[in-house]
Amino acid sequence: MLKRPPPSPDHQEPRLYRVVADRIAQLIRDEGIAPGARLPSERDLATRLEVSRASLREALIALELGGVIEVRGGSGVYVCEAEPEASLPEAGPGPFEVLSARRLIEAEVAAIAARVATDNAIDAILKAVEEMEAHHANKTTNELADRNFHLAIARATGNGALVGTMDYLWNQRGRLWHKLKEHFQTEELRQETLKDHRRIFEAIAAHDPAAARRAMRAHLERVTRTFSRG
Repeated sequence: MLKRPPPSPDHQEPRLYRVVADRIAQLIRDEGIAPGARLPSERDLATRLEVSRASLREALIALELGGVIEVRGGSGVYVCEAEPEASLPEAGPGPFEVLSARRLIEAEVAAIAARVATDNAIDAILKAVEEMEAHHANKTTNELADRNFHLAIARATGNGALVGTMDYLWNQRGRLWHKLKEHFQTEELRQETLKDHRRIFEAIAAHDPAAARRAMRAHLERVTRTFSRG
C-alpha cells in the first residue's frame, strides 16, 4: 500500500490525498501523457498506486481544483497541463476524513438527542426536515436546511460543546467536498437523503437512542459509499 513520507520536524504530515495527487502528477510526467489525453480508469489507477478508490477520488478532485486534470462525468479524467506542478492549492481535510469523523461523532449526538430532546428541540429538527423537502430542487436553500438539520440535532442534546463540534465539522465541507458532490452526488442519493433525515427525525421524536444512532450512521455511510464508488 502507498505510504506517506516521514513527517518533517517543521511541517505537518501531508494529507494522504495530497500524497496520492503528487503520485498521479508524477505519473503524468513520467508517461508523457499529453494535454487532452485521458488517464487510465479510476480502478486501474487505484490498482497501480495501491490506494483505495476513496483516496484516489479525493486526489483527482484536488488535481482538478489545481487545474491539472478535468473530470468529465461519464467519460473519464483528462489531462489539462503538459507539465503538472506538484504543488496544489490547500483544500483542507479530505471529504472522507470529514465523513469518518462525522460517523463517529454524529451517531452518538443523535442518540443523546433522542434521550433528552425537548418538544421545542424536536420541532426545530422537523422544521429543517420540512425545509429540505420543500426546497429539494434549490441547491442553496437545500444546503442551508441540511446544515440546520444536523445542527438542530446537536442543539437538542443541550450540550454547547457538541454544537460547536458539529459546526466545525460542517464547515470542513470545503472546496474538495463541494467539487466531489458536484461530480458524484446522484438524484438517488438526494432522494435517499430525504428519507434518511425523516428516519433520523422519527427516531429522535420517538426518544429511541438506538434507532437514532443506527439511522444517522446509515445515512453517513450511504453518503460515503456514493462518493467513493460513484
